[in-house]
Amino acid sequence: MRMTTEEAFVKTLQLHGIEHAFGIIGSAFMPISDLFPRAGITFWDCAHEGSGGMMADGYTRASGKMSMMIAQNGPGITNFVTAVKTAYWNHTPLLLVTPQAANKTIGMGGFQEVEQMALFKDMVAYQEEVRDPSRVAEVLNRVIINARRHSAPAQINMPRDYWTQVIDIELPLPVEFERPMGGEAAMTEAAALLSSAKFPVILNGAGVVIGGAIPASMALAERLDAPVCVGYQHNDAFPGSHPLFAGPLGYNGSKAGMELISRADVVLCLGTRLNPFSTLPGYGLDYWPKDAKIIQVDINPNRIGLTKKVSVGIVGDAKKVAEGLLARLSPVAGDAGRAERKALIAQTKSAWAQALSSMDHEDDDPGTTWNQRARDDKPDWMSPRMAWRAIQAALPKEAIISSDIGNNCAIGNAYPTFETGRKYLAPGLFGPCGYGLPSIVGAKIGCPDTPVVGFAGDGAFGIAVTELTAIGRPEWPAITMVVFRNYQWGAEKRNSTLWYDDNFVGTELDEQVSYAGIAQACGLQGVQARTMDALRDALAKAIDDQMKHGKTTLIEAMINQELGEPFRRDAMKKPVEVAGISKADMRPQLA
Repeated sequence: MRMTTEEAFVKTLQLHGIEHAFGIIGSAFMPISDLFPRAGITFWDCAHEGSGGMMADGYTRASGKMSMMIAQNGPGITNFVTAVKTAYWNHTPLLLVTPQAANKTIGMGGFQEVEQMALFKDMVAYQEEVRDPSRVAEVLNRVIINARRHSAPAQINMPRDYWTQVIDIELPLPVEFERPMGGEAAMTEAAALLSSAKFPVILNGAGVVIGGAIPASMALAERLDAPVCVGYQHNDAFPGSHPLFAGPLGYNGSKAGMELISRADVVLCLGTRLNPFSTLPGYGLDYWPKDAKIIQVDINPNRIGLTKKVSVGIVGDAKKVAEGLLARLSPVAGDAGRAERKALIAQTKSAWAQALSSMDHEDDDPGTTWNQRARDDKPDWMSPRMAWRAIQAALPKEAIISSDIGNNCAIGNAYPTFETGRKYLAPGLFGPCGYGLPSIVGAKIGCPDTPVVGFAGDGAFGIAVTELTAIGRPEWPAITMVVFRNYQWGAEKRNSTLWYDDNFVGTELDEQVSYAGIAQACGLQGVQARTMDALRDALAKAIDDQMKHGKTTLIEAMINQELGEPFRRDAMKKPVEVAGISKADMRPQLA
């Protein structure tokens, strides 16, 4: 078939059903963007490419459909780096299209030139450069297939002078593949361990959500009466109302989940790479069961046994493995101590729910007083936990929410639960600031009939605030955004109180800035809430305005400066002075 290279490119996108692209327009890809409207592809021109990449991540994680990131070669593409690595550790299949400087001049240090393949080498699961115009569809098809296969971003690098070439080409058809269901010997051994377990526990990770394995894991849990924990920031990997749901592990997670998994003699880790951060001690509990038999299930064999000692490793799809294990269980599986285990699960969950509902304030570590001073300074202001309780009272059960990185969002990790998957978008283990707003915008594009609410601290939100200048245009969907406003970089300030004697370097934000005011200046609704009742009512109204009137609202939740647990107790320690530092040693620079 005879066509242009841009026609071949767009037709290949159509064969894979890619309908949405995120980025900023640039001359390097205008030959294909010119075809987007005719092809049924919507180009979402954001305010910053980094946010556009996080919109793509949010869209794909919420909808399950693959999307595309694209921008001008050079500085437009370099702005994608943080978003692409975020999507990599979120296991999000994305197409990264990087138009390249022209072959004719590359290597001369010309305008907007950078080594784009080297730049993303550690950021993507697969990358390939188009070597000849006639191969554009072949390469693009392979990149898309690899993004799906690895559930991660994949990159196609396209020299810009390969556009507007006329070629003879046969369009490749997408290749479907069947995911593995686990090796026979490993499945048999794992089923035997679960069948004889006295206190089995299931730990669901992102693979359960991505693979649609929640119903299969639920059937397995019910057969064993095993409590189900979820990995850090994967609160939507099991139904929150289920009596066996024990909550998230890791930073500011569920104490009930931690106490229950500490009792396990067998742990089935389903669809999780067991990232070390996800099982850090919490609430003073070093809860990981060191003598338990660990069964780890992951689609990627390189991640099995990487972080924890594993008794059985199963390479396979979470859904197929869970179904296969259920079929292989012995008739008496789960019977040992079943009644006592069920009672303990209910008792432990109830005690944690009561404790969580009564938590109003953050404790100070011995020898520090910051949280008490913060309460004394603003006695009438909400604490972060008060704000989260008000939010929980107003959030619809079907809502999709996003959370940014930071202290106040992290405090909220123990609160939200969900009945289905693809409802909780968090920045993941790359931990970028500025994720909450763009990801929830992407989620709304993917799920236009579902209420969406984003959350961010005021420091992290400042990184993405420019998107308010983009999302008020008529073609963009309405969303709701909550910003916790306490005028500080909370996570770093907590470190400063614990290890640096309240030496607050770079932790303070401008109290004259109003994010609600910026939203209003951008033609959006911006409100402030200073009490729990006001926050609950403002959020309820904002969601109503989003769903019924197509209005975007930003809510500034004005909270005191209390600080929760530090992110990394394991990585910080009190400094000691040896040589000493003095201003007197500063020398003037030579002219």
